[in-house]
Parts: sequence; C-alpha cells; structure tokens
Amino acid sequence: KTAALRDQLGKIGITHALFIAGAEVDKNFGLAARNIPNVDVLPNAGLNVYDVLRRKTLVLTKDAVAAINARFQPEEAA
Repeated sequence: KTAALRDQLGKIGITHALFIAGAEVDKNFGLAARNIPNVDVLPNAGLNVYDVLRRKTLVLTKDAVAAINARFQPEEAA
C-alpha cells in the first residue's frame, strides 16, 4: 500500500528518490511507489542520467548493482 510505503520511506528519511530495482520492478512496490510524489522506480534497463540527477537519493538493489557493473565493465581482450 502507498501509505505504508510512504511511512517506511519517511522513517529512513527518503522523500525524493530514484529506486533502481534490478531486471524487473516488483509489481506491488511499483504500484505503491508510483503514487508517492518525487519517488520514481525503474528497472536497471531504464537507468539514465536525467532521472538520477533530478532526485536527491539513488537507491539500488543488489541485483541492480550487479547488472550495472556487468553492463559497464570493459570487455577483456581475447
């Protein structure tokens, strides 16, 4: 629920954030977060500079960090 998520985020001081949720966004989390002003949720494929810069806090899941590292890690020479 949106109210419960808003309360949880408020307790840890997150009011203006971008969540990168890994390969897919959890359906219930995405539905609850979309109604909270200044909170965005994207899959790691949607990661972009514009959305990162317009929010004060960036929250990454472990899956998102692993996917971002794999995406931007230079390929080894064969």
